[in-house]
Amino acid sequence: MVELLFALGVLVAIFVGFNIGGSSTGVAFGPAVGSNTLSKLSAAALMTIFALAGGLIVGPEVVESLGSDLVATQFSPLISIVVLFFIGVALFLSNVVGVPASTSMTAVGAIAGLGLARGTLNAALMLEIVSWWLVSPIIAFWVSGVIGRYFYPRLVEWFAVSQSEGALLDFDRSGAVPRPSLGENTTPREFVGTVVVIGIGCYMAFSAGASNVANAVAPLVGNGSLEMYPAILLGGGAIGLGAFTIARRTMDTVGNDLTDLPLVAAIVVAAVASTIVTFLSALGIPASFVIIATMSIVGLGWGRATRTTSLSDTVQGETPVASVGALTTDAEAADAPTVGGKKGTPKPAETEPIGEESREDIPSASDLFEPGTTARVIFLQNIVPSIATLAAYLVFRFLPIA
Repeated sequence: MVELLFALGVLVAIFVGFNIGGSSTGVAFGPAVGSNTLSKLSAAALMTIFALAGGLIVGPEVVESLGSDLVATQFSPLISIVVLFFIGVALFLSNVVGVPASTSMTAVGAIAGLGLARGTLNAALMLEIVSWWLVSPIIAFWVSGVIGRYFYPRLVEWFAVSQSEGALLDFDRSGAVPRPSLGENTTPREFVGTVVVIGIGCYMAFSAGASNVANAVAPLVGNGSLEMYPAILLGGGAIGLGAFTIARRTMDTVGNDLTDLPLVAAIVVAAVASTIVTFLSALGIPASFVIIATMSIVGLGWGRATRTTSLSDTVQGETPVASVGALTTDAEAADAPTVGGKKGTPKPAETEPIGEESREDIPSASDLFEPGTTARVIFLQNIVPSIATLAAYLVFRFLPIA
């Protein structure tokens, strides 16, 4: 029976990691794949490598928090299976409604439900985690808002490059070791822009591994079924399996999640969100990349929208305020084509000084915000973990699971 429960626990953990890999790969490498900078196969390989690296380097702190620190209850094999089951079901429900739920919040919720039912919840740690959940999206909003308000047009100028015909790099194979050089039509600007896009994707994959590997394997580590690093290898492998299989669809859906943004905006959101998530993971805090990234999108859109307001209006407190949501993908003056674009680099003169009267071609707030969509996304991102918490509490409170 013990061997059967162990095998079932491993299978459920693989299922959770598989779903994490499917959703996270599209978020991390959607911009690179969508602009034909990277193939789907290469994106899956990079996702596997860097998610595993994040899990091995930073992830143990999060595994420790979820597996032993959050609740004093000893994870038995059956308890581990039930907790992982709630996490997997929550992921499935979020996929059905088309809204990516936070696996970290769902995992914490399911484990917290166990702790509440058994009276073993570490209230101090739970308060610390929830506090960071409240603070980190606000930080993401304001950092991205400042970037959108003051630096976004300049970033567009820096990263607006057109893809040339032919290979990005040529290799001189006359010697024992092939020596790379820029392709015949590749400019240094194109090469740097391409490296940045791929590098940001790898950084996001590292961040996803640091935070999310624990969601798949922490209960198994908590009950002693697996040691820390073998468990992380299992979770990383499951994420890689999802990256090579179901993630192909998420990478195709460029209009969903963060890949709905223009490429430069996606880079900004990825850099801000990944940095915050990696920092929190190093502290042992299970962080919600989905919610942090959503608020980064919100802040970036708000910052860009305020550029349509004159300095006098801003001083008078008449800056347009709107609920925020997914940004549009229409061609906008502030979104010159980036890697994979066709229009080249905008001239520096095209960027108007911040705070001056707006140009007619700068997008309005109504073009940047979709309040209804955002309200639905944020509501479901919070309700799914709540359902997992309540369900876990009821099951562990009233059913004799040991």
